[in-house]
Amino acid sequence: MDARVGHVPEGQDTELHVDAAPVNKEHAQPLYADREKVYPKLVSGKFRSAKWIIMAVTLGIYYLTPWIRWDRGPMAPDQAVLVDFPGRRFYFFFIEIWPQEVYFITGLLILAAVSLFLVTSIAGRVWCGYTCPQTVWTDLFIYIERMIEGDRNKRMRLDRAPWSASKIAKKATKHFIWLVIAVATGGAWVFYFADAPTLARELIAFESQPIVYLSIGLFTFTTYMLGGIAREQVCTYMCPWPRIQGAMFDENTFAVAYKEDRGEPRGAHKKGASWEGRGDCIDCNQCVAACPVGIDIRDGLQLECIQCALCIDACDTIMDRVGRPRGLIGYDSLQNQQARTTGSGARTKVVRPRTIIYSTVLVVVGAIMLIALLLRAETEVNVIADRNPLFVLLSNGDIRNGYTVKILNKGDAATDFEVSIRGLTGASLARGQTRNESNLVLSVPADTLESGKFFVQLPSAEFQRLTSEEKTLQFDIVITDTASKSEVVESVSFKGPVS
Repeated sequence: MDARVGHVPEGQDTELHVDAAPVNKEHAQPLYADREKVYPKLVSGKFRSAKWIIMAVTLGIYYLTPWIRWDRGPMAPDQAVLVDFPGRRFYFFFIEIWPQEVYFITGLLILAAVSLFLVTSIAGRVWCGYTCPQTVWTDLFIYIERMIEGDRNKRMRLDRAPWSASKIAKKATKHFIWLVIAVATGGAWVFYFADAPTLARELIAFESQPIVYLSIGLFTFTTYMLGGIAREQVCTYMCPWPRIQGAMFDENTFAVAYKEDRGEPRGAHKKGASWEGRGDCIDCNQCVAACPVGIDIRDGLQLECIQCALCIDACDTIMDRVGRPRGLIGYDSLQNQQARTTGSGARTKVVRPRTIIYSTVLVVVGAIMLIALLLRAETEVNVIADRNPLFVLLSNGDIRNGYTVKILNKGDAATDFEVSIRGLTGASLARGQTRNESNLVLSVPADTLESGKFFVQLPSAEFQRLTSEEKTLQFDIVITDTASKSEVVESVSFKGPVS
């Protein structure tokens, strides 16, 4: 821009003109880049074997858990893991969680989150590389694709080849099996929310509720799209964890890394040639070919890397072939890399402030949950005083207050609870409109909430005497287990006329 400042003759235009430079469209950067399809190559090694085992175990747990039975006695569901929305319960083997005990779920979520923080601060994104559902199902879908279309080079040639009967058959078979897996995934998910054998029969007979089929359809679509079509794009663009996990990393965090001090300068190597003056990396790009997200680990720690360690297996195989030591790519920390470069001798510390904090939180929260579970009462009582009216003035001058007593029996057997009052001189207790003292026992079936209406009656003279001594009449409603004689005491107030 040429800006001149000076005298402007009277009557002339003083508008400032700016000449913008023309934009070269040939060099303009696009806002979005087309996806470059990734063709992961099958490798063998200890990390690939570990991923096969973890995939089999996690998928087995997911698909088989709803079919495990657990005897909880009569009139209770026998499914080991069940989210029972109609009954407002969550069953996990011997643990039964009620809606008011949601703090147990909160505690489990805290434990899961802090465990993830701890593992990430020590060993990087091992969750993403081995046990994340996206990784597990993508691994399974790639296995099916490889089984039908062949390994990396064959799949690439097939995609470049013109459409033919053979290509259509292979693609159709692959997608059909993907859909079967996706349907099984959605079907297994709904089994966690109803009795699995019963729901399976209803699904086959098309007698289940529409919401069940809708849920299966939704999970079928998401599994097929995320595991079969989107794949690495989910980890790169959709998942927030790659952005968050940077806060857990430090110079002592182990992560899959290329040991540049040993591998550089890289280059092709001929058999029998000397290794003097060069690094161990022969620039074969096998680590890139094995990567399920299509990155080059030699470029350093990257957002896209899920730390699956398949590049380690690929590189170790090449090192064995060329007669060099394994470990050119391996789990390493920035601290170790700096120590090798500077010769300082410092080594990675697993025990450090952040790991101590995470471990302490895990122990404290776990202990609190365990104590709460061990001290968990099998009986919960709630007493609600009538609000409309607050009291009733009877024809004989007595004052009556009404109370609703709710008793939750979490045990596996029916229990009788006797209701009584304590701390209100001259008062009598009745259930309903009757004065029968033997009717003060409330029977509560196992795993059930029962309620009863009780009335406390106090002579007017006694009320006046007591209120002259205290501003508010407080007394206790005592609920006694007739079998164990254990008591639950609820403090309530008695209302009456001001004068």
